[in-house]
Amino acid sequence: MSDKINADKAPKPVGLYPHARRVGNLLFLSGVGPRTAGSDANDSGVPGLKLDHNGNFLEFDFEAQCRSVFDNVRAVLEASGSSWNNLVDVTVFLVNMKRDFATYNRVYAEYFKEAQPCRTTVEINSLPTPIAIELKCIATID
Repeated sequence: MSDKINADKAPKPVGLYPHARRVGNLLFLSGVGPRTAGSDANDSGVPGLKLDHNGNFLEFDFEAQCRSVFDNVRAVLEASGSSWNNLVDVTVFLVNMKRDFATYNRVYAEYFKEAQPCRTTVEINSLPTPIAIELKCIATID
């Protein structure tokens, strides 16, 4: 048996899935991106990103996306009865490893100084919205 969880302070999912599911004392987060809460698939709502009418970058701030995705993960954890320190595994998807990994790694070290979950970072071709990073996480619930 599992419980579906949706967080009001996180961006709406871009499909039919919950932000997280609780199974026993484990919490499985769906992919979480940097869009701001209240934005949806039709409104990019991505911090540090402005696109022209053709979808080309006018502004791009990857560090702003990193900070936003971490804040969104925290919002889902807290809405689920968990916390940042309960993260045990983080899978990171980057659309451009060469360009973004150093920034990601630096910001990650700020946010995860105390809590140090296992981590895997992979490069992918694209994500379903114009974001450059997404996290998939597993945490415990006390």
